[in-house]
Amino acid sequence: MASVTGLEGIVAAETDISLVDGERGRLVYRGYEAKELAVSKSFEQVAFLLWNGRLPDAAEEADLKKRLAAGRTLPGAVKRLLDLLPDSAGPMGALQTAIAAIGAMEGGAWPPSPAEAERLTAVVPTIIAYRARKAAGLAEVEPDPGLGHAANYLRMLTGQAPAEAHAAALDAYLVLGMEHGLNASTFAGRVILSTQAGMGAAVSGAIGAMGGPLHGGAPYEVVAMLEAIGTKERAEPWMRGVLESGGRLMGFGHRIYKTTDPRAEALREATLRLTGREASFELALFVEKTAVRLLAEYKPGRRLHTNVEFFAAAILRALKLPPELFTPTFTAARMAGWTAHLLEQARVNRIFRPRSVYTGNMPEPIEPDPV
Repeated sequence: MASVTGLEGIVAAETDISLVDGERGRLVYRGYEAKELAVSKSFEQVAFLLWNGRLPDAAEEADLKKRLAAGRTLPGAVKRLLDLLPDSAGPMGALQTAIAAIGAMEGGAWPPSPAEAERLTAVVPTIIAYRARKAAGLAEVEPDPGLGHAANYLRMLTGQAPAEAHAAALDAYLVLGMEHGLNASTFAGRVILSTQAGMGAAVSGAIGAMGGPLHGGAPYEVVAMLEAIGTKERAEPWMRGVLESGGRLMGFGHRIYKTTDPRAEALREATLRLTGREASFELALFVEKTAVRLLAEYKPGRRLHTNVEFFAAAILRALKLPPELFTPTFTAARMAGWTAHLLEQARVNRIFRPRSVYTGNMPEPIEPDPV
């Protein structure tokens, strides 16, 4: 039997959570275009959609917000565990450790429950912010139950209530980062859960996969490019120089999407709403327009369109998040999608057991040792 390296193109599960259509540039969550959800619905509403298969009514949304706010509390034992971790663990290592601990302390029952999904999703921003502020020598900021998921995260990081525009931009980013089919981290989580391990263990494994630079690698290079360009006047000559030397413009082209990444379209719209209030957003919009024109000139036929990392970088840069928090913030978004997949896996569970093809030597006769 021939092997397929990386399981490329192999169908391993059926799902009604999301559709990723690279040829048509579509990302669908439960029958809704993700790009439309991102600019019209909150994180809480879309998380409810992924977990329940429909959008909430007003009462259901209010109840979910209360449950998520209650779920933000970080146990003292987990704080002490985070305090003991060395700086070398990094934000993703700390997050994985804390989630595994919470899962072991509070969950582990089979099948996993929607309440576990809500709890794990709610607590991730608290873990990230607690560890980040400790690393910076700052006092902990307790969660604010009166704020939404995105706004509360920014407040716990900075210690100040965020601007409404910043909270809205992060909310759109989190919605678009929630879910993206059977990617490496989602598959890792489903494989772990298929053994009837707990949801905390499965999510911890997914975080481990997300921490790998080939998967959860954050848009550092896009930020570096925008910083190097600096002004609109420098944009075209700087990018021409890169292209003429054989280099790449970061934030353009995607392995799956052969047209504009729908997540980039939604983040562009969120960015447009902030134009005039953030100079960094205005620069990003100008750089994108210029880059698309230059790529068509220098690389005709290559179908190099804007991907989600370009506008994710623009938003995270405007929010002044340090680069080491880019991947953890992406993880805070993806937690809703992971847990939706884990609930789905539990309903139709069969343990994953793919085969491998042996390519080693066959046994040779063993000569007896001389007497």
